[in-house]
Amino acid sequence: MPQIHSQKEDTIIALATPQGVGAIAVIRLSGKDAIRLTNQVFFGKNLEQQSSHTIHLGTVRDGEKVIDEVLVSLFIAPKSFTKENVVEISTHGSSYIVNQVIKLMIRKGARPALPGEFTQRAFLNGQFDLAQAEAVADLIHSDSEASHQAAMNQMRGGFSGEIAGLRTELIHFASMIELELDFTEEDVEFASRDDLRVLVEKLLRVVENLISSFDLGNVIKNGVPTVIAGKPNAGKSTLLNALLNEEKAIVSEIAGTTRDFIEDEINIGGVIFRFIDTAGLRETTDTIEAMGVSRTREKMKAASLILYLFDLGDTDMVEIHRDVNLLENLGVPFLKVANKMDKGNHQLINELKDIFPDTIFISSGKRENLDGLKKKILELVNLDKFKTGNTIVTNIRHYDSLNRTRESLLDVLNGLEQEVTNDFLAMDIRRSLHYLGEITGEITTDDLLANIFSKFCIGK
Repeated sequence: MPQIHSQKEDTIIALATPQGVGAIAVIRLSGKDAIRLTNQVFFGKNLEQQSSHTIHLGTVRDGEKVIDEVLVSLFIAPKSFTKENVVEISTHGSSYIVNQVIKLMIRKGARPALPGEFTQRAFLNGQFDLAQAEAVADLIHSDSEASHQAAMNQMRGGFSGEIAGLRTELIHFASMIELELDFTEEDVEFASRDDLRVLVEKLLRVVENLISSFDLGNVIKNGVPTVIAGKPNAGKSTLLNALLNEEKAIVSEIAGTTRDFIEDEINIGGVIFRFIDTAGLRETTDTIEAMGVSRTREKMKAASLILYLFDLGDTDMVEIHRDVNLLENLGVPFLKVANKMDKGNHQLINELKDIFPDTIFISSGKRENLDGLKKKILELVNLDKFKTGNTIVTNIRHYDSLNRTRESLLDVLNGLEQEVTNDFLAMDIRRSLHYLGEITGEITTDDLLANIFSKFCIGK
């Protein structure tokens, strides 16, 4: 989208509400001529004589033809989302009406907005930085309390504030190092190398904390892929149904009923978990079932959490030890979940409590202690860091830039250790500043912006 800057003067239009029939639809225009163009088709008050943040009742007409009775909201620059003149036309929710109004406005001189172009203009006009702009899309797609909170924190500048603070401190030293380059013959030092080392080490700690938060951020944003694994007839499908509170999976006494994956989502404590009911873990001569078992192992390796489920009435400690060793070798966090506790023998239960005291005892059929299981699942996700208000990285682009920043800061430390010349030191500092600037948008390219905003919905 190389025309980003050249098209800034256009007035753009798009439907801001979801496609389809509804009670109302909101059509948004932004640009210097947004009010003037709307005024040409609006019959009511003269919109060009009205104040910002006012709403006006009237009709939209194409010549003598009345298209709809509407409410028009005015937001006069710079007091709008895009910092341009913005008009929002609220019509009845008919797709025919929406199309007629949009086509009429295009004939008057507006053009269809590109994906994310309203938010892009807000960024280009200084309404917020690039990280905050990306948070707008995250907020729209947030489907849990945790993802909503993370997006709101980023949109309000929590993450940007940390990055801006890092850049400000580093910029000071960069300018001092650059100044020294102009006075190389005088052999003067404007920037203390000891102070620079202390600063870089402090910045590294902050950057590394942000990098380490990405695993949690990714969970918050995208959900936790959670595999329910165990041998056939352990009650995996029953547990999935109990957690979802619906009959999603087929439950049968016949072992091996589930031969492929059944997936669904559940919100636990404000976090989305994507539960995957898999084929049972066992050796089988059935070709189809064997394929399911093989794919189960693949799913387990890719999971963020595994619920190892076993039937207390049909399992011994030898099997449990074997399966636990298998899971430990996978390196994926897992919970040992003993099912059908109402049917289990007391000797096995006591052994489990002694050898594996972290075992969760449930009865998925009778839906007993499911709350205890959910509590344990949340403990493994470790939301404490998030709930204390710490900044969490949820965006892969930010994560990549932070990793590059870390590498550059380590090069600065290495350069200080080896007493490299100022020009090499300045180069590494500039690289660190560049990668930090990529996050908030001080450093951008048209290709980068096009890639980011093309993922937004049209109308936002």
